[in-house]
Amino acid sequence: MNDIQEYTSPVYSVKAVPIEKIQANAYNPNIVAPPEMDLLELSIWEDGYTMPCVCYYLPEEDKYELVDGFHRYMVMKTSKRIHKREKGLLPVTVINKDLSSRMASTIRHNRARGTHNIELMTNIVTELKKAGMSDSWIMKNIGMDKDELLRFKQISGLAALFADKEFSVPKD
Repeated sequence: MNDIQEYTSPVYSVKAVPIEKIQANAYNPNIVAPPEMDLLELSIWEDGYTMPCVCYYLPEEDKYELVDGFHRYMVMKTSKRIHKREKGLLPVTVINKDLSSRMASTIRHNRARGTHNIELMTNIVTELKKAGMSDSWIMKNIGMDKDELLRFKQISGLAALFADKEFSVPKD
């Protein structure tokens, strides 16, 4: 994305993908309560899909893995009337990023809306650290400050998350 003039946002290439070719990711920490899910179903019924889901294409499986839009995807899977009207096709844009960047994209898409499951956010931080991402990369790409990242590391209880830090024992 060095030359802004040559970049085209994925939203300009929305495609209709059969719901059977889409799978959820294992790291989405966003939670929507049942009343809001009912409202989302009603919104999609009344207004249609107004925002595509964001996916990564898995060529070896010929599947699309969700990066953003899990709840819109679930509405399609669980609402017979919407599935029928949409002919089982979900609007999707595709991004091409490695797993760590897809995880960061999911968090960026979700942080401004909804609530996050602490355990899943901790798992994401753990996976990013295991993948070799630095604290500064995590803070920048997920929008965490230093204290928040420290809390997630502490919650995880994994010493490996602190491997790149120096600690000293206070003297009495």
